[in-house]
Amino acid sequence: MSLRHLNVLAEDDDDPMLSAVNLVDVFLVLVVALLTAVAVQSQTSAHESVTIIRNPGQPDMEVVVREQGKEVRFKGAGSAAQGQGVRAGVAYKLKDGNIVYIPETGAAPATALAGGAGGVATAAPAKP
Repeated sequence: MSLRHLNVLAEDDDDPMLSAVNLVDVFLVLVVALLTAVAVQSQTSAHESVTIIRNPGQPDMEVVVREQGKEVRFKGAGSAAQGQGVRAGVAYKLKDGNIVYIPETGAAPATALAGGAGGVATAAPAKP
């Protein structure tokens, strides 16, 4: 009996196809995981807002806005914008990069804009 038991332990079932089948299974699991990740990423990116400016500063400049799966295109006419309006104030760029808006007399007060330095400047009254 002991010889039979040792004979069973000595058998080697080294079939090369078994290892190949295991590798195929591993790769199938990886492919399914990657496809799932791509599908989830494409669903989340469809709800993001994106603004693209093509040919900036050129006469054929185009602005493309994508919001919630919809795309809107704005095309330039090749010339400067024209229209009617009134002067609302003056903007000054400071040395630190901040931009300060000073409203004209009689204009509604506006908040200051943050410039390149990241700080916020306060609006000051206009000097004559």
